[in-house]
Amino acid sequence: MPPKARAPLPPGDVERGEKLFKGRAAQCHTATKGGANGVGPNLFGIVHRPSGKVEGFAYSKANAESGVVWTPEVLDVYLENPKKFMPGTKMSFAGIKKPQERADVIAYLETLK
Repeated sequence: MPPKARAPLPPGDVERGEKLFKGRAAQCHTATKGGANGVGPNLFGIVHRPSGKVEGFAYSKANAESGVVWTPEVLDVYLENPKKFMPGTKMSFAGIKKPQERADVIAYLETLK
């Protein structure tokens, strides 16, 4: 389910993205190489990874069978409204409405490799 065409993301700020991640995602996700899964999967290396492929995490059927690859463009659409993008996901996060904040988080996620 590729995202619909939309305006490109503004340039992201890695430091702001890391702060946003720690404030909004770190309660459920780790982001370190070899880190344990939490309520959500470890997000280290998420950019360009197929959805539903973190070892040892019990994904929803919707996520595991989506065929989605987490490119920055796909992450942008997903992070705006996860449940709209992927009905049936277990992710309870409401989303990040501001494009700049999504760009910042994605810039941070791109450093995790």
